[in-house]
Amino acid sequence: MSAPALIALAHGSADPRSARTVRDIVATTRRLRPDLRMEAAFLDHVRPDLDTVVSRLATKGHTEMVVVPLLLTAAYHARVDVPDTVRRVNETYDRVSVTAADVIGPDVALLQVLDERLREALKQARVRELDALVLAAAGSSDARANATIARAARLWGHRHKLPTSVAFASTAPPSTGEAVRDWRRQGKRNIAVGSLFVAPGKLPDRAEELAFEAGAVAVSAPLGAHDELARVILARYSVGALDLVQIPA
Repeated sequence: MSAPALIALAHGSADPRSARTVRDIVATTRRLRPDLRMEAAFLDHVRPDLDTVVSRLATKGHTEMVVVPLLLTAAYHARVDVPDTVRRVNETYDRVSVTAADVIGPDVALLQVLDERLREALKQARVRELDALVLAAAGSSDARANATIARAARLWGHRHKLPTSVAFASTAPPSTGEAVRDWRRQGKRNIAVGSLFVAPGKLPDRAEELAFEAGAVAVSAPLGAHDELARVILARYSVGALDLVQIPA
């Protein structure tokens, strides 16, 4: 009996860099587990969607699949869009069982990836000292989702023994520009921004632009493909696969 297929489900973006990065993430994950069948799918903007991927896997004999949402909070997309999409494909394919795992973030392991991306940005900007950090994320109308990012920011700041605040690229204040300016009003001058986004796109670009306009000395790239992110995906997959195990009565 083969292991369930893994479907990495991303939000999707009109920016082609986003889809390329998601496919790179899947390729990195596949390298760690070459025995698993893995595919990328998207909720919006990009093909293939989940229905297309499930259909393709089903025609190749896969009857069990675990969807791992490449989302960093359990906000609207995780609470509504993903379950609805998974429910629809289960209703469409009689002999296929698809289950959704937990979202990938904000897992503490991803802070290691964030650190690497920020070190790359600091090296490029030739910055050696920092006196404040800003953790930038997408933001949500769901206060609980934003609170998880705020907790991640506190953990990140504690790791580096630096004062750290949070900023959001949409929906919720403050913006990265506002967060950087707030630190500058407090006398901080070497302020760096960590981008807690899975892939490049409009939101991380805008967050970066506003941060630099406000005086940030460096802004990290989104997380992108990384072994640590791949391990988080595989951990979510392993737990999700347990839901497919049939336990005799």
